[in-house]
Amino acid sequence: MRPWPLDEAVKAFDRNRFAPILREMEEAAEEVRRAFPWEDWPTLPLERYALGQGDSAKTQPYCYVLEFGSQALGSIAGGSSMKHLVYARSQDGSWWHDARYADEQEAWHAVRAGIVSAVTAAREGRLADLDSIDAIRSGPALISKTLRVYVPEGSVPIYGTDHARHFIQRLTGQPASGLERFALRARLKEVVDERFAGWSYDLVAEFLYWWADPNRTQQIVKIAAGEGGSLWEECRAGGFIAVGWDGAPDLRSYADKDEFLAAFARAYADEYNGHKPKITAKANEVWKLLSLCPGDLVVANRGTSEILGIGRVKGDGYVWREDRAAFRHTVEVEWDETHAGRLEEPERSWATVTVKDVSAQLWARIRRTGQPTETPSAASTVAAQPLDADLRPLADALQRRGQAVLFGPPGTGKTYTALRFAARWLGELAGELPGVDPYAEPGTPAFGRTLDALTAAGRLTTVTFHPSYGYEDFVEGFRPVKGGPGGLLLDLTDGVFKRVCATAADDPSHPYLVVVDELNRGNLPKIFGELITLLEKDKRGHPVLLPLSQTQFRVPDNVYLIGTMNTADRSVRMLDAAIRRRFAFLELLPDSSPLQGCHVEQLHLADLLDSLNQRIRAHLDREKQIGQAFLLPNGAPVDSAAELAAIVRGEIMPLLQEYAYDDYSLLAAFLGEALVDPETHALRDLSDEGLTTALYTELQLKGGAAQ
Repeated sequence: MRPWPLDEAVKAFDRNRFAPILREMEEAAEEVRRAFPWEDWPTLPLERYALGQGDSAKTQPYCYVLEFGSQALGSIAGGSSMKHLVYARSQDGSWWHDARYADEQEAWHAVRAGIVSAVTAAREGRLADLDSIDAIRSGPALISKTLRVYVPEGSVPIYGTDHARHFIQRLTGQPASGLERFALRARLKEVVDERFAGWSYDLVAEFLYWWADPNRTQQIVKIAAGEGGSLWEECRAGGFIAVGWDGAPDLRSYADKDEFLAAFARAYADEYNGHKPKITAKANEVWKLLSLCPGDLVVANRGTSEILGIGRVKGDGYVWREDRAAFRHTVEVEWDETHAGRLEEPERSWATVTVKDVSAQLWARIRRTGQPTETPSAASTVAAQPLDADLRPLADALQRRGQAVLFGPPGTGKTYTALRFAARWLGELAGELPGVDPYAEPGTPAFGRTLDALTAAGRLTTVTFHPSYGYEDFVEGFRPVKGGPGGLLLDLTDGVFKRVCATAADDPSHPYLVVVDELNRGNLPKIFGELITLLEKDKRGHPVLLPLSQTQFRVPDNVYLIGTMNTADRSVRMLDAAIRRRFAFLELLPDSSPLQGCHVEQLHLADLLDSLNQRIRAHLDREKQIGQAFLLPNGAPVDSAAELAAIVRGEIMPLLQEYAYDDYSLLAAFLGEALVDPETHALRDLSDEGLTTALYTELQLKGGAAQ
């Protein structure tokens, strides 16, 4: 959202409102200090520190108290238990620790000494020195919260490194790059001491999150309440949502996602017939639970059309419930049934998917279900829309660098993502601009009207680079115009980017975005010229003399640029080095999640895409894969054999022929000899239904192993 000036925010901030919160924080810290007196730390035993030793809720080790028993001090929940540096895995009792140590006791002695050294350094005002303590390097959140308990005057209680960086940039206007984790926190303390004299650090932290919360939007996921809603009554009464896959227990006991994926694959290889894409997809569904934090939303569904309730995540979020007979992976939620009811149209992808992100467009549909009342509820008091997960990295990249490139194989939604982002980001900041709906669904008339309105207002500009596109088109150059003795004369004309910058300079309160499609098809050093230097964030606003017009030119801070690049045409490695240094690069790889649960006849589209790409990677490379957009005509999954056959024959097959240079043996390795005849160099003459069946047999049943 549009930044609120700091001085105005400080004046509007009601300190008295937060007085009870500050008292609760100090009481919580005192409870931790009583349970774990500082003088005990040099000899504290591992049993008093580590998670995973029996019932931690009863024994209350330090890590349990810090993560789950001191919420008033702020949360370090989420992610795996690796952040605790040493812990016991609940599934088998084995210990996890840094591999440099021979056993858990050696690891604990190093970690304990590291924690003591960290607190000592913070008390002596040497916060940046914590970055040199190797034993605690992997636990910045744990250490930061420990400092809040034992050295409240030593640092601002901001536990996330990204959050610390975000607040420094908002307070100073300058990026906080190049600093290690605790040097970053030391810098935040310096800035706070300069700007908030007389404030407690707890109050500063409350102000910062009130003023410029980096978690502006919530995660919203749908989670099926058991097959056919069989778990709903139990979940509603108990204040949780539950899923199965108990063969891979307690997500917090795994060091990281890779360790969990390996354990899940071992536990469910037989159930999914060793089909790696399916195993990975299901494992990702379960792992998603660990990322849910208090304030996120869970939509409980039955089937593809019915909303049973909407819950706000509370408490500890994810909880492994050993006491349950089954469905032990749970998330604590506060349920509300205000929006219970049936969707206007079924959501096909929900048919075989238990846990799935909810997009902004789908959330708008969900909010229209049921009969909303005047009473505030968990559902009705949330922000209107979430920022889709795939758009957050792009927003961060633009904030950090000012320009970004979306690159990846064909069909991965690069232009689609750029325009969705433009509509959402510019639309939210458009004020009362007529015709703008930031939440319009792509492909709808409302989405088209939004892009048109933003373009007409000059906030959005789209161009496509090509081999003949030049500096005169983008910056300035001589162009023929009517006039003169011969009917034409050359006139110095401003290019697209120069015009955008001029408009943006006169309107600094709004962002201006230029989307360059097919960025790599242009001669970038020629097109950008001297502007390549001005694109850097620290050079914004600096003048440069343009050689043709001999005028001073600046790139304003509120001008942003997104490029798209098809890596099947040209690798990122082939770009000019100066271009690469000045852009953030975000790779978009094929994503089968929009196709999960979607079938054409018996063929599961997600399996089709995953298996085909597995074969392409094996025989070619990752940059030649097929994107999900091929199977999402007009934004919706293909749903008929005739339409799928047309896409395979007219779009996918020609692209694969190009990749294979008409090597039909290689094409047969991609699609199978049931579809491709390597001898006649042709796609076999199959009916639409026959082609769908052949794809099912070859790519779903056989999977990614080419025959």
